[in-house]
Amino acid sequence: MADNILNKAFSAITDKVEKALSQQGFTQQNVASDDGEKVAMFTNGSLIYSVIYTEKDNHLVLRSCGMTDEGPDNDWKNMATWLFDPESDTMSDAESIGKDFAEMLGDKTQLKKVQQAKKKKKKNKDEGSADPEFLAKRFVTFFPELKDEIKEEADNYYPFRGVTFTKEHIVPRVKEYMKNPSKKQVEKLAQLLNRQYNNGDADTRSIVNIVIINSLTDEQYDKLYEHFDEDMQKYSKGGRKYIGKTVKPEKVKKKKTSRFAETLQNQQ
Repeated sequence: MADNILNKAFSAITDKVEKALSQQGFTQQNVASDDGEKVAMFTNGSLIYSVIYTEKDNHLVLRSCGMTDEGPDNDWKNMATWLFDPESDTMSDAESIGKDFAEMLGDKTQLKKVQQAKKKKKKNKDEGSADPEFLAKRFVTFFPELKDEIKEEADNYYPFRGVTFTKEHIVPRVKEYMKNPSKKQVEKLAQLLNRQYNNGDADTRSIVNIVIINSLTDEQYDKLYEHFDEDMQKYSKGGRKYIGKTVKPEKVKKKKTSRFAETLQNQQ
């Protein structure tokens, strides 16, 4: 009798989990359960979620780990744990557990985790990994008050609005910083821009070059230029040609549009 209730309860819980995850591109995998343990596993190729029930302690655990080309990285992190005793608990209890797991998987933080895992796995080998949010955080060393503003942005918007945030919060401060900087201050900012451009993804590079550098006056730009590395000198100089111009994209074969380009298009 208890086994029958447990099977039904586990099925009800995993059905709710599967429904929540299928909307995010996850599929359930066929996995064998060990004696005294029930397992359900779901993956989207870059992240894995699993629900495990251990009969020894009556624990139901929702956990996650990353996915590599070789398989799970096995760095499992428990997200939630519930007790379910088939001798005393009911299907109503199982439904509540399933609902809790599903709501957790639909939480904004978890959705962000899924997107970040997919982005990390699909990253072009020739492209840096630093995204616009990472870039914004590097500016906290210059402007500590950005820390709270970055948190507010990340808590309220996904994906992180790199172009909008940079224009509203970083550019005004950089322009003020460059009004009368010391040589050391100029060198420090140039080093940051060099490093973030070289390590950044396509969106980050565009933000550094077009949004930040092109917001500066020629005099401010010339001060930084002296301390740019070869790549930054080359690409920033080319980018300056587009100040004040509306650039129409070339007609190319099917290619994904970056979030940076989408944002600019929406603002036109």
